[in-house]
Amino acid sequence: MQELGNTQYFKVVKEQVLGVDDIVAKVYQALTEKGYDPVNQIVGYIMSGDPTYITSHNGARSLIMKADRDEILELLLKNYIDTVLK
Repeated sequence: MQELGNTQYFKVVKEQVLGVDDIVAKVYQALTEKGYDPVNQIVGYIMSGDPTYITSHNGARSLIMKADRDEILELLLKNYIDTVLK
């Protein structure tokens, strides 16, 4: 039995910090795995802010809410400009 007067130690596991690009990739994968059209679902989420457009499979719903919708849109638009327009 441990003494209650001694200091107890525990380690807190730090949450992995993901970039917006990693978040979108993981959400896309989860939506695809569940058979959804990922483009339609992500657009629905960006336009409405309603997280139910995103499946909870593999934690995708909670993951996408960690990124600001403006940052997601900025990433997608920048990628479009870099790959299509340049």
